[in-house]
Amino acid sequence: MTILKPPYLKKFDKIAFIAPSGCIEIGIVENAITIFKDWGFHVDVSPSVGRSFHYFSGSDDDRLQDLQFYLDDPHTKAIFCVRGGYGLSRIIDALHFEKFIQNPKWVIGFSDITVLLWHIAFTYNMQCLHAPMASAFNNIDSYYYNTLKYSLIGEKQIFKHTTHSYNILGSATAPLIGGNLAIIAHLIGSDSLKSLKGYILFLEDVGEYLYNIDRMLIQLKRAGIFEDLKGLILGGFTNLKDTQKPFGESIDNILNDHFKDANFPVCYKFPVSHVTENVALKINAQYELHVLQNEVILREI
Repeated sequence: MTILKPPYLKKFDKIAFIAPSGCIEIGIVENAITIFKDWGFHVDVSPSVGRSFHYFSGSDDDRLQDLQFYLDDPHTKAIFCVRGGYGLSRIIDALHFEKFIQNPKWVIGFSDITVLLWHIAFTYNMQCLHAPMASAFNNIDSYYYNTLKYSLIGEKQIFKHTTHSYNILGSATAPLIGGNLAIIAHLIGSDSLKSLKGYILFLEDVGEYLYNIDRMLIQLKRAGIFEDLKGLILGGFTNLKDTQKPFGESIDNILNDHFKDANFPVCYKFPVSHVTENVALKINAQYELHVLQNEVILREI
């Protein structure tokens, strides 16, 4: 299977800022606009950014038209989704990708944007970017959002991480796929999720009840999602909640209960998450994963 890779960006290339899911105030996006311009890119801000329609950045039709315009536009070299939230699955099946395939461009985001990333990855065999969105550009630590810049201009990156007592040692070389656990569970049974055989998978989530993390992992396991993986990267599971009667296990223990007998390398607490620690990762790109005794290494090859 041939994997398509959009062209890397050059100075003055056009990047579309768009809010295809939840609404976001324009003030949250201003730092990202400034930084992208400082990187040398031209920024085109969609009408969806700053717009509000109940929970969303516009009606389904409005958001569909905005996203379709930039998917079709041959002059747009990347689509930067400024916020997740919820809403992409409401419009994903109405989008058309014929012109997008003729003029491939990087699609960037995470969280609810996982719907779009996986749809592009599995339906059109194309690379895209799981990466920080607009709010990350308001943080002091520029390391994480700079990993997006390096990815866009074609610099292959290497990430080194500390060990964890639940890690399963080993190495793997395979294409990378991943994203938000709740969204991936939501995609089961749809055309946007196919077999993960031979992939390195990464997972993260935010704001979920502990029991629901356990339930979603059971759902993915029963659907065969974890069968024949080459490796597993567990990122941040942050701002989690518990019920009045406690579930009784920490998040690390819940994850370990599910993956302690895995026959592939597994690492914990990798910096991919809903908080500051969120590096840019290329979906459908080839990576080496080394889960070693003294460190974890993830390298694009």
